[in-house]
This record gives sequence, C-alpha cells and structure tokens, in this order.
Amino acid sequence: MPADLIEKTDRYERLLTEALDAAEPAGDEGSPLADAATECLEMARSYLDDGRHFRENDDPVNALASFSYGHGWLDAGARIGVLSVPRDGHLFTVD
Repeated sequence: MPADLIEKTDRYERLLTEALDAAEPAGDEGSPLADAATECLEMARSYLDDGRHFRENDDPVNALASFSYGHGWLDAGARIGVLSVPRDGHLFTVD
C-alpha cells in the first residue's frame, strides 16, 4: 500500500517542529561551532516556513520535500557536532 501523502506531510512537519525545539547550539557563543549551529537552525526554520507556505498553497509534494530538507539540516548539524540534540533515536539519526 503506498504512503498517504497528506499524512506523511503532517508527520514530517510535526517531526521538524519537534526537532527544532529540541536542538541547541553545541559551541560557545561567538565560536565557529555556534555560528555553524545558527546556520543549521536558520536553514531548518526556513524550510519549515517554506513547507508551510507550500501546504497553504495546496502543494503537499513540495511541502513534504521542504520539511524533509529542514530535518536534514538538523541531522547534519547533530552528526557533525554543532548541534546538541537528544539521543533517544526518535528525532535524530545520532546515537
């Protein structure tokens, strides 16, 4: 059975929102790590906003892509150590 596009889009928006709430910069303010963390967080927020815009304009495919890309920025930031995230396996791919 194929995935339901609307359900998946809703789920990915929720996951990105939760992940943004959970992620924090790992470096000291003003450090290169903190600057990179800020960029990751800004990109994720921008993709969340873009996804919501696409959804409001009846474009769930691009909304889902935006939510996925946003989460990818957070996962990458967590993986390289610029973001501090929960390591429970629910929101991020780091262990």
